[in-house]
Amino acid sequence: MVIRPRPGRSRWKTAALTAAVLLVPPLATTSAQATQGSPGASPVPRTGFERSHGARWTTQSEEERFLRTVEAAGRHVDLDTLGRTAQGRPVRLVRIGSPAPAGPARARGGNSMLLICSQHGDEPAGREACLTTVRDLAFAEDRATRRFLSRTTLLVVPTANPDGRAAGTRTNSTGTDINRDHLALRTAEARAIAAVLRDRRPDIVHDLHEYSAHAPYYVKDLLTLWPRNLNADPAVRRESTVLSERYVRPAAERKGRSTGIYGIWTDPETGDPVKQVAGDGQERILRNTVGVKHSVGLLAETRTDPPPVSGREALHPAALTQGDREARNNRRRVGSHLAALKGAFDFADSRRGRIEAATDRARKRGLADRGPVHLDGADNDEPADDQVLTDPPCGYALSAGQWREVGSTLELHGVRVERRRGGGAFVPLRQSQRALVPLLLDGRAKFGLTAGRPVAKCG
Repeated sequence: MVIRPRPGRSRWKTAALTAAVLLVPPLATTSAQATQGSPGASPVPRTGFERSHGARWTTQSEEERFLRTVEAAGRHVDLDTLGRTAQGRPVRLVRIGSPAPAGPARARGGNSMLLICSQHGDEPAGREACLTTVRDLAFAEDRATRRFLSRTTLLVVPTANPDGRAAGTRTNSTGTDINRDHLALRTAEARAIAAVLRDRRPDIVHDLHEYSAHAPYYVKDLLTLWPRNLNADPAVRRESTVLSERYVRPAAERKGRSTGIYGIWTDPETGDPVKQVAGDGQERILRNTVGVKHSVGLLAETRTDPPPVSGREALHPAALTQGDREARNNRRRVGSHLAALKGAFDFADSRRGRIEAATDRARKRGLADRGPVHLDGADNDEPADDQVLTDPPCGYALSAGQWREVGSTLELHGVRVERRRGGGAFVPLRQSQRALVPLLLDGRAKFGLTAGRPVAKCG
């Protein structure tokens, strides 16, 4: 395995999003602003996290009231239910900005951005950042933000794993890691996300997580990573690295946060990579799934562990209670995500044309039915020869039994299928989701749904 060093950065111009809400003010300032408004206006809603100044996380009932208030009072905000978990909790979708277009059409020539928050229930900081971002954008009055939202549809799943969040567990209530289920789609939560990807076709997907530090090699405030799967269109993967290295990480660093590449341990003295511990090209992880499905994608992970005690607190350790320290660390975690989101919004605004060109071209590329399909490997890990379909089949035939087993999942993925007499089906590779088809149906695929029969030539 070859570990590539951090790509170089080029200078870039900050986009025109100058609104205070997008400049990511300190949470204390945000809370203070949330109590203000024009005379006679209703108070701007605040999350449970904000009201407690970071001492606790927002509960589900608080989230529900918060979102309903934002929908009722904010501009161009719609609240929808994508589905329900095994325990009956709703998976919510918030839309802000331009009316969402039906099918592949774009709203007013603009693009769309999807935020997936807290797939892992014990990683709550991303959820809090998403909730306050929804509120701040919905109530923004400045011209720059309104212009941004007139050309960009922002889609937000504030709590992608409601059962896990309620229990404080990484998995959902059935014990499944949702972020390993974006191919099989066995969980209600992953199926809800798949439906959004299919129906809304977002240009950008920003996935918010948290990680545990491993001193001294893995201690950054924010770690990011793009889709490494080799089936992601090169232009999509290139824009994803630009999002990470030229926008999100610099935005966090300007807020005083340290940053790095997810999955890579680095030498604390030299900054050189030491080893890779995570972050491969596994196609069932959302970061890679969205790349294969032609969206610019980014994983953003903030550190849960507090930084080492220093300065006045080190000299006077009794100056803060344990609760104060925990609340301050919680605010730091959320603040790191907010800083990363600021960079993501700048990216969406300033590279709008390049993003749309990359995603549109990627969605059409499969129609040509040319080029290899990779069953393994990553952009920093070459696959074995037997894991590369250099001459892929024309498609895969499914028996009636296989179709009954996997048909609904293929539909959720947006895969085009031709039904056959007798109840079977044929899945051609000549379609937008060309690279996805072998990952789902080839007998050699690591996480395939079933082993379809390869058909060499189409009649």
